[in-house]
Amino acid sequence: MKSKIITLFIFVCTLWSALVFRAAYLQFVPHEKLNTLQEKQFQTVVSLPARRGNIIDRNGKELAMSSPTYSIYADPKIIEDRKGTAKFLAKVLKENQNEIYSKIKDKNKRFIWIERLVSVSQVEEIKTQKIRGLGFVEEWKRVYPNDQLLSTTLGFTGKEGQGLEGLELFYDQQLKGESKKVSMRKDARGRPLIQDGMLFTETPQGKEIKLTIDSDLQYFVETELKQALQKHEAEAAYAVVLDAKTSAIRAIASLPSFNPNDASKVSPGARRNRSVTDTYEPGSTLKTFVIAQALEEKLFQPNSKIWCENGHFKIGKRVIREAEANHSQGLISVSEVLAYSSNIGTSKIALKLGDEKLRQGLMKFGFGQKAGTDLPGEAKGIILGLPWRDHLLANVSFGQGMTASPLQMANAYAVIANGGMLNAPHIVESITDLETNQTMATETKQIRRVISEETAQQMRLMLAAVTSGKGSGVSARVEGYIVGGKTGTAQKVRTEGRGYIPGGYIGSFTGFIPANDPQYVIYVALDHPKKGYYGAQVAAPLFSRIASYAVRREGVAPEVLGEKNISNVPVAQSEKTEKEVEEFSYADLNKTTTTLTTVPDFKDLSMREVLQQAANQNIKIKMIGRGKVDQTVPAAGEALSEDRTMTIILKE
Repeated sequence: MKSKIITLFIFVCTLWSALVFRAAYLQFVPHEKLNTLQEKQFQTVVSLPARRGNIIDRNGKELAMSSPTYSIYADPKIIEDRKGTAKFLAKVLKENQNEIYSKIKDKNKRFIWIERLVSVSQVEEIKTQKIRGLGFVEEWKRVYPNDQLLSTTLGFTGKEGQGLEGLELFYDQQLKGESKKVSMRKDARGRPLIQDGMLFTETPQGKEIKLTIDSDLQYFVETELKQALQKHEAEAAYAVVLDAKTSAIRAIASLPSFNPNDASKVSPGARRNRSVTDTYEPGSTLKTFVIAQALEEKLFQPNSKIWCENGHFKIGKRVIREAEANHSQGLISVSEVLAYSSNIGTSKIALKLGDEKLRQGLMKFGFGQKAGTDLPGEAKGIILGLPWRDHLLANVSFGQGMTASPLQMANAYAVIANGGMLNAPHIVESITDLETNQTMATETKQIRRVISEETAQQMRLMLAAVTSGKGSGVSARVEGYIVGGKTGTAQKVRTEGRGYIPGGYIGSFTGFIPANDPQYVIYVALDHPKKGYYGAQVAAPLFSRIASYAVRREGVAPEVLGEKNISNVPVAQSEKTEKEVEEFSYADLNKTTTTLTTVPDFKDLSMREVLQQAANQNIKIKMIGRGKVDQTVPAAGEALSEDRTMTIILKE
C-alpha cells in the first residue's frame, strides 16, 4: 500500500514539474507561432497605399497630384445602434442607407470599410456624433487640377489608388510607390484602441514623372480643337504636336474628352486616347511618303514631268479620278503633283515604284507597326500583305486601303522634318525618385534612317510649295514663317460591312514649321465634320493657328518680315503643253525635262519663289538675311557644283 502511495506521489510531482517547466518555457522562450496568434488576437492589419507620385509638365506645372483625404471604417461588434448609425452615415455621405447597414449589421465582423476618400467636412460632421466603433484613416486622393486638360493621355486611378488608364496605368509601378501595412491595437475584448478616432500614418512617396508636354500649348491646342469641333459640327477632333528633331510629344489631344476627377461618369469610349489607339485611312497626307520613296529610289526628281490624264486615268476596269473635277491636271512636275494633290500623278509614281518598294518604304516610315511609345493602347495600323493589284497600289498611294493613327502620321512627317531619321515618339522626359533624388532622363531613341538628308531636304522644299499659290494647303500658312505640309481628306470606312460611310470624311493637315529648320511637327484632324469636310477647309486653318502660337511661344524668330503676301506666289507651271510631249503610260512614267546645270537668275525674287524654283530643279540652297534676293553664290549663269548647292543672300 505504501509503495502505491509513493508511486502516485512521484507521478503527481513529475506532472506538476512538467507543467511548471512548460509554463516557464512559454513565458520566457520566444515562439513564432504563439507570437503570430497573439498578433491576430490583439492586432488587426490594414493595408494603405503610398502617396502617389505627381505628374508634371516640362515646366514643372502639376498635371496630376495627390492630396490628403480620409477614409471611414467601422468595428460592427461595438457599434451600439447599427440602424441609427447607418441612417446618419447615409445622410452625411449621401449614400444608400441599406447598403451601409448591410456592411455593419454583422456584429461578428471586426473591421469593414464604410467609405473611402471622403471630404474633410464630412469627417468633421461624423466626428461630432462621437459614435463608438467608427474610425478614420488619413489617405491620399488623386486630383487632376486642370480637369479635362490632357485627360485622355493622363488617364485616371481607382479608389485603391491603382492606375486604370493612360499614363497612370502605364507607369503605375513607378507612381504608386510601395503600399504600407498598418497595425491597429485591440483590447482584451477585441475592441480597437483608437485615439480620437484617427489613425495617422507616414506613407512613402511614389516617383515623380515629368512629361515632355507643354501645358500652355496643350491648353491652346484643346481650346482650338473645341472651337473647330463646334464650328464644323464634327464628331471628334485630334491633334498631335511633336518636337521635330526628337519626336518628343509637346501636345496631344483627342476630343471629346472627360474630367478624370469624375471618370466613372463617362463611357469607356470617351476615355480613349484616339490619337494613339484609333486608325483610319489617311487620305492625301500619305502622298508625301510615296513621292519621298520615289525620290529616294532615284526614279524621279522634283522637276520630273508626269501626264495626269486631264483627270481620268483607267487602270483595268477601274478609273482613278481627282477629288474634284476642277482639280484635273495635264502635264505637271512631281512637285506640282504634291502641291495640287493629284491622285492620278501619285498613282503613276506608285505604279513606277511597284508594290514591293512602296510597301517597304511605308513600313520604313513607321506605318503598319508600333513605334514602342510610352502611351498604352498604341495601334499599329494596317498595311496589307503583298502582292497588290494595280488598282490597290494606286489606292494606297493616295491614302486608301491602309490605315494609320494620328501619332503615326505626325511621326512619319517628323522623318522629313529632321533630315530622314525615324525616332520613337515619347511623352516622359524624366522620372525622379524623391527618396534618393535620383533622376532617370529619357533619351531620344533613333529607330532607323528612312531617307537620305538630300531627299528630306527636297521633300521639305516641295511641301513648302503645297502651302503657297494654288497649292492645296494655302490656308495653313503662317505670316512671317514658311510652312511645309500636306492636306488630307479621307472617307470613313464602315464599321459594319464593306465600303464607306456616305458623307463621312476625316479632314486633316500634317506639317512642320518653319520649313527651312523645322521646330514643330503638327497634325490636326476633324472627324466627320458636317460643315465642310476637305482638309484644306477644316484642318489647314486649325494647323495655322496652332503653329503660329507654338513658334511664337517658343520664341522662334520669323523668317520673313514685311512680306504679308509671300504665300500668294503661285506654284511654278510647266512651260510645255500636253500636246508638245508624249503621253505617259505604265511603261513610260519617268520622262523628265532637262535639269539645269547652271545657276538660275534669282535676282529680286522672294524667299518662297526661290524655294519653289529650287525644289523643281533639285537645288540645295542656304539663305542669309531677309527680304528679296540680292546676289547668289555662285552667280547666275555660273556652273552649279556637283552637290547642286548654292547660297542665296537676301536684303530688305
